[in-house]
Parts: sequence; structure tokens; C-alpha cells
Amino acid sequence: MPNAGSDIVPRIAVDAMGGDFGPHVVVPAAVQAARNGIAVVLVGDAERIESELSRLNTAGLDITVRAASQVVEMDDKPSDALRRKKDSSIQVACRCVTEGVADGVVSAGNSGATVACGMFVLGRIKGVMRPALAGIMPTEKNPVVLIDVGANVDSKPLHLLQFALMADVLSRYVLGVPNPAVGLLSIGEEEGKGNATVRDAFELLRQSDLRFIGNVEGRDIFTGDVDVVVCDGFVGNVALKLSEGLAKSMGNILRTELKSSWLSRLGTLLSLRAFKRFKKVVDYAEYGGAPLIGLKGLVVVCHGKSNELAMVNAIKMAATSVRNKMHEHLAEGLAAHSSLAGKFEKTAKDAA
Repeated sequence: MPNAGSDIVPRIAVDAMGGDFGPHVVVPAAVQAARNGIAVVLVGDAERIESELSRLNTAGLDITVRAASQVVEMDDKPSDALRRKKDSSIQVACRCVTEGVADGVVSAGNSGATVACGMFVLGRIKGVMRPALAGIMPTEKNPVVLIDVGANVDSKPLHLLQFALMADVLSRYVLGVPNPAVGLLSIGEEEGKGNATVRDAFELLRQSDLRFIGNVEGRDIFTGDVDVVVCDGFVGNVALKLSEGLAKSMGNILRTELKSSWLSRLGTLLSLRAFKRFKKVVDYAEYGGAPLIGLKGLVVVCHGKSNELAMVNAIKMAATSVRNKMHEHLAEGLAAHSSLAGKFEKTAKDAA
């Protein structure tokens, strides 16, 4: 991540009850983040949070606790979480932003409910049609932003253009890429490939001032030759889950083979540093979570199985976004392309 762009001390509301491990993992992660100069508001069951804090050295750290009486379970429907659990840890965390108590939210809880609460409580930035989840993917070179990875499953061409604009800002101000290369995920690199939505989005992206390099295929996501890959949320979620499953299977196969003989074990010992570097690259924990961008406040959605490292990095990502004023740059970028959106809408109406 790039160096902080200002002296702002970010204050991040962390859903202490989210994820498979709850306060047992989230609280130590928040303490670790606070040791890195981030102010943290831990939201959830105050008694359980204080119990975890009592085991840790928190002297001099800017950590506060905000009580929430309800928890959104992993199998709760997003609509139920909104209507029936208004005092849930994720809703209260989002309200911390609207109240000015926090600058952003991090949660490893029910992802659908987190997205819904973020949209309902925080609202969208002016001009944003649909907020999108931006997955940070490991590659052979630098991390790539894959957007959308599940917030929208029926995107239109204008939505894909906005996703690209928002991911461009994320890549610049959070990942530190000076001039991100943007690709459109399709079934072939040639112009004209893909369905009608992809073809129309191609034209919009080509007319924008983004560094659009054209269509890319699924295999291109991991080469590091593109910095932003744009797609519909249905496609992006499939790509994300496929890559997670493949990485896990490859790791299991590798571990089995390395234990298969004494010679393999010896080779493992000799290559231990290389294997550690490999794990650091492919481990989702190194990238924290997926920012839900386009809202009036930052929300980072983490994997339900997030460990302490993943949660620390998610909080750091949120803090970097605040320090580098990502939301201000988002609003500026969207305003600069409003005329292009209007032109496309008029053309589409005329064609109909």
C-alpha cells in the first residue's frame, strides 16, 4: 500500500462479532492495528469485547467500545438483518460513520447483510448508480483489482464503466498504482467478443480517459499485466471463488507431495524461504478484504474465515483509504465522466 497522504488519524469501526471467530480474533487484530496508529471503535457485545481486551496490552492505544445487542448470523437473509436486527453490530458500525464517530467500517460477518447495511445506512455517493465489491487478487507481479465480485449480478454497460472508474481510484490511492491499466473481462481479447453488455461497455471504456487496454480473458487476471479487471458481479464472484478453491487445492497437493518421501522433505527444508514467500503472495489474508466502493463511507467486507492477519490488513486498508481521501477522488472521477454517461443513455434511448 502507498504511504499515507496526510496526517489524518483514521478511526475505523470494526464489527467485533463478525466472522467465524468473532471477538477472539477480531479484538486482537484491532489492538494490533491500533499499535500502527489507527484509532479503532470495536462494536458488539461489550462484555465479550472487554473480556478479550483485558488479556491484551492496550495502554496508550486509541480503542473504544460501542455496544450492540444483536448479531447478524451467517445464514440470516440481508433483508431480515436490516429490518429485524437494527441494533446488530454491523448496523451500529455503519451508524458510527453517519454519526461522525468513525471514518470507515470493517466486517467479516455475513457479506450480503454487510453490503445491504452499508447501502441502507450510509447511502451512495452522488452519481453512483450501484456500489461494487472490489476484490484484491494476487498475481505474478502486483495485486490486481477485480470488480465487481458479487454486489451486482445484473450489471448494465454504464454500471461496468462506473465500476472501472471506482476501481481506478482504488488502485491509485490504496494500492499505489500511478496509471492503472484497465481491462474488460470477456471470452476473448478481440474487440467485439462477449455479450451485448460487454460490447457496449467496451465502447464506453474506450471513450473514457482511463488507460483502457481492451478485453482480457480469465487467465490474464493473474499475470499482473493488467491492474483493474472489470466484470459483472455474477462473473466476478465465480472467478473469485474459483481462484480461492484452486489456490487451496494446489496448496493441499503441494503439501502432500512434499511429505511423500524423505527426499521431498529434504527439498522442502532447503526451499523453506521460497515456500514462505509463495504463501505470502497467494494468501488472501495478505490483502485483508474487499472494499465496497461507491458509498458515503468506506466498508471493507472480509472473508468469514478471516484470521488475525487478514483482519489487521483489512483495517489497514480502510485506514489507507481514509488517509489518501479515496472518497473525494471517487466523487471527482465520477463527475468528470458524467457527460459520457449522459451521451450513452441518450444513444441507447434513440436506438430503442
